Amino acid sequence: MTLEWERAFGNAPAITSTLSEFDAAILLGLTLEEYEESMRGATAVQKGYDFKYQGKRYQVKGNRPSGKPGSSVTWVPKAMNYDWDCLVWILYDSKYKIEEAWLWDVADYRNEFDVIKRLSPTHYRRGQQLR
Repeated sequence: MTLEWERAFGNAPAITSTLSEFDAAILLGLTLEEYEESMRGATAVQKGYDFKYQGKRYQVKGNRPSGKPGSSVTWVPKAMNYDWDCLVWILYDSKYKIEEAWLWDVADYRNEFDVIKRLSPTHYRRGQQLR
C-alpha cells in the first residue's frame, strides 16, 4: 500500500520511523508479543528511547531511499540526546527490505559522534553489525 501511494502521489507516507522500530525489535530477538508489550503506553513523542528490551532502552533510526535518481542515502539521523542504552540504525532499500542494520552502545556512540554535526552511513557502519 505504501509503495502504491508513493507511485500515485510522489512521496511515501512517513512510515520509516515506525517500521524501523518494529524491525529493530525483531532483529534483537523480541517476539511479536514482547514488542507489543514493550510498546504498550508508548507515545510518538516519548523522550530518549523507542522501546525497552531485557532492561535496556533502545533508540532506533532508519533510512530508506525512494529509488528515484539522486535518492541514495548520504545523511543519517543523529540521536538528539543520550537517554538510551543502545541505538539501532537500519538502512532499507526502496521497497522497505532491510539492507543492513547496526548496533551502538550509548558510550561508544557519544565518544564517536558527539562533536560530529552530520553523520553518514559510513559512520554508523563502525558499530556492531546486526544484519
